[in-house]
Amino acid sequence: MTHTPQPPYLIYGCMRIAGDQSQAALERGKTAVIQAYEQGFRQFDLADIYGNGACEALFGQVLREVPGMRQDIRITSKCGIRKSGYPAGSDPGRYDFSQSYMLDCVTGSLRRMNIEYLDTLLLHRPDYLMDPEEVAGTFEQLRTSGKVRAFGISNFRPSQVTLLSNYCSVPLVSHQVEINIHNISAFLDGTLDQCQELKLIPEAWGPLGGVAYPARENTFTITTTRRIFAELDYQSEKYGTENWIIVLAWLLKHPSMIRPVIGTTNPERITKAREALEIDYARSDWYRLLEARNGMPVP
Repeated sequence: MTHTPQPPYLIYGCMRIAGDQSQAALERGKTAVIQAYEQGFRQFDLADIYGNGACEALFGQVLREVPGMRQDIRITSKCGIRKSGYPAGSDPGRYDFSQSYMLDCVTGSLRRMNIEYLDTLLLHRPDYLMDPEEVAGTFEQLRTSGKVRAFGISNFRPSQVTLLSNYCSVPLVSHQVEINIHNISAFLDGTLDQCQELKLIPEAWGPLGGVAYPARENTFTITTTRRIFAELDYQSEKYGTENWIIVLAWLLKHPSMIRPVIGTTNPERITKAREALEIDYARSDWYRLLEARNGMPVP
C-alpha cells in the first residue's frame, strides 16, 4: 500500500500560555490560543507539567468559551515527568512510566481541560526504568476506555522507539523532538529516518532556537551565528519574508513532513508563522542554509 503523507502544518504549543499565572498573563494566553485557532491551527500541544497544570486548565477555559472548538481540533498532552518533592519531600525529580502514574496523569489532564479524551498522549521523556510491556498495556487500557485515541513519544532515541513499538498493539503516531538550526541531531542520528520508516509524524519543538530566541546549550560561535544570519537575510529577501519564517520553511521542506511546534503568545507572530506553509522553498536554499550552519560544504 502506498503511503500518502498528510500535508505539512504547524502545531500551536501551549507551554507558555499561563505565563507567571497573573491575571494579565492568563488573559494574554487565552488571547493567543484563540488567535491560533482563528488563524487555522488545528493541533494544540500541552503537557501535564506545563505551569504545573495551569496551562491545561487555561486551555480548558478557552474550550468552554469558544463554541465548537473542541470538535474542530486535536489535543495532544504529555506525561511521565515527576518534579522533585512529590509525593514525598525527599523524592528526586524523575521520569515515571508506571501504569498507576500514567493513568493518574491522564485523569488529571482530562479533568483540568474538562474534556472526555485526548487525541494523542505522548511520553514526555524516556524513563530509564521503562517496562515496554507495562507501557503498552497502559496504552491499551487508555485506548479501550476511550480516554486516549492515539499515542506517541517525545525525546526518545530510535532504539527506544523500536523497543516500545515492538510491544504496542497499535502503531505509535508521532515523535516530538527538538529540531532547529542549532540542533540538527534528528537529521543525523536516525530519528527522522525512523519516522519515515514507521510513518511517525515528527513534531519539532524549539524550532526557532538559535534564531528567534537563544538555542538551548548553545555551542555556536559569533562567527557561526553571523554566517547563519547572513544567509537567512539573503533568503528572507529572496522569499519576501522574515528570517525566522525561512527557518520554518527549512524544516517543512524535509520529506518526513516535520510539523513545527510554535510556542509564541505574540498574536502577530502567530499570524505570520503561517507564511512558512506558502513558501515554495528550493532544495538548493535548504543546502545553502545547512552549509552556512556547518561552515563547510557537505562531504
